[in-house]
Amino acid sequence: MRVNKKVLVTGGAGFIGSHTVDALIERGYHVRVLDCLTPQVHGDSGEKPSHLHPDAEFIKGDVRDKDQLYQAIKGMDLLIHDAAEVGLGQSMYSIEQYVSVNVQGTAVLWDILVNQEHNIEKVLVASSMSIYGEGKYRCATHGDMFPIGRPDDQYLKGIWEVLCPECNEPLQAIGTDESKPLHCTSVYAQSKKDQEEYSLIIGRAYKIPTVACRYFNCYGPRQSLDNPYTGAAAIFSSAIKNGTAPLIYEDGHQQRDFIHVKDVVQGKLLVLENPEVTDGIFNLGTGTPTSILELANTLIKLYDGVMEPNIIYKFRSGDIRNCYADASKIKALGFKPQFPLEKGLRDLVEWGSRQASRSKIKEAHQELMDKGLVG
Repeated sequence: MRVNKKVLVTGGAGFIGSHTVDALIERGYHVRVLDCLTPQVHGDSGEKPSHLHPDAEFIKGDVRDKDQLYQAIKGMDLLIHDAAEVGLGQSMYSIEQYVSVNVQGTAVLWDILVNQEHNIEKVLVASSMSIYGEGKYRCATHGDMFPIGRPDDQYLKGIWEVLCPECNEPLQAIGTDESKPLHCTSVYAQSKKDQEEYSLIIGRAYKIPTVACRYFNCYGPRQSLDNPYTGAAAIFSSAIKNGTAPLIYEDGHQQRDFIHVKDVVQGKLLVLENPEVTDGIFNLGTGTPTSILELANTLIKLYDGVMEPNIIYKFRSGDIRNCYADASKIKALGFKPQFPLEKGLRDLVEWGSRQASRSKIKEAHQELMDKGLVG
């Protein structure tokens, strides 16, 4: 398929954004990237990363700067808004930064689309599975449930599972679909929820086709190994390759849906290019749950490591127990994940083995401890 559309990707020099850029250019799009190259992700050099596709037009700029953002939007046909501060734990004390970038940046974007001339035909907004809070559960006796969270006294007793409020038995996690009520448990999650909801509200009001993609736990090459607040796969990779045991909160049996970055991009393009998809929300996950402990042990094996994961049986404020995708809605568009977990992690490890990095997992944990966010 060859197309002749112009696409702006905000945050397009980052992990998911740069893979999105590659796929768009391969399909014939003209791609412009706006990225501020935040040092926590890109280092202190301020230089355009070497992994960014050479055919992408690059603008160094901040989505909160209206003039810079408008110049980036001018002449574009499609807009993929990936720019965001990411990281659950850090968001709980870097509150102003997360709200500023994720919420204010999105507000500036929509202020431009509503009040200034442009050619944007469709907007795709990067949302997050974190906005669900706890995932969807089922009690054998009382049916499906949407628990808000776990009482603090459970952690003191070492009871990690979510319990049925009716019979006090452990609930079974099941796939979380897009209709589940949202119960944010972190500043990051709330900022992504705001970002998603503002976009859908304004897109509908002004008849600008707008779709939100809720990314589940994305991993793969180019994910920063130096950022201790990025995804678990990258954090664990950096620790293992530097001879440090992965640090795991709770008991390690909490479940997530780990999806390779190229599968996320596949889903995004299905949404972007389908003319019948002009509104709504799509989970971008595999539909397969994986425990954090399984993730750590698989990475240790692939790195030929000899350590055991460091399970600390402590709770991190803002964490949930289980959430994995019901991916039936995106699969109805033709989505077929190409990377089972071990294949995908092998891809991450092959790339990660060639990267210089310093594990900051201990420093990040201590910072959370100092802020009173670990119990």
